[in-house]
Amino acid sequence: MLYEYGQDDPKKCTAARLIHLHLAQRLHSLRQIPRYSIVLNPASQKTLTPDDRSLASEYGLVGLDCSWNRADQVFQHNVGGENRRLPGLLAGNPINYSAVGKLSTVEALSASLYILGFKDQAANILQPFAWGRTFEALNRELLETYRKNDPAESIQLDQALMKRSSTG
Repeated sequence: MLYEYGQDDPKKCTAARLIHLHLAQRLHSLRQIPRYSIVLNPASQKTLTPDDRSLASEYGLVGLDCSWNRADQVFQHNVGGENRRLPGLLAGNPINYSAVGKLSTVEALSASLYILGFKDQAANILQPFAWGRTFEALNRELLETYRKNDPAESIQLDQALMKRSSTG
C-alpha cells in the first residue's frame, strides 16, 4: 500500500509507477492506513526485523511517498500503524546513488519485503526500474544479514553505515 504526498516529479516517482503497474495499492487518505500495518518511517525508533512479518502479512506494508526535501516534516510524527525504520542500506537509484538511507519508495518497499522474507516479491517490484538490479547488488549482503536477524551483526552493520554517511 502506498500513500503519495504528491511532492515528486510524477515522471520520476517510483510510487506512482508501482500503482500504475498494479504492483501496489493507492491509499487516498492517511486514515486508510490499517491500524496494525507496518508503516515505513525513517524517523521511527523501531527498526524493521523479520519479527514484523506476521503484522505485515496480516495488515499490510505501507510506504509513504514524499520528497526527501520535505521528509523531516512528513516523518516527524507516527502517522498510524506500526512505524518502522529500515536498517542502513545504500540507494541504487540515480538521484541518490550510494547515499545511505536515501532510498526511493520502491527501494524501501523492496528492502522491507526482503527483510520480512518475501524475496520474490522484493525482486518483482524492482523489475520495472532499470536501476533495480543495482539496488539489489549494492545491498545483497546487508539484506541477507538483516533477513537472518542476527541482531549483533545487524546492529554493527547499521552503525557502520550510519557512521560512513555522517563522515561523508
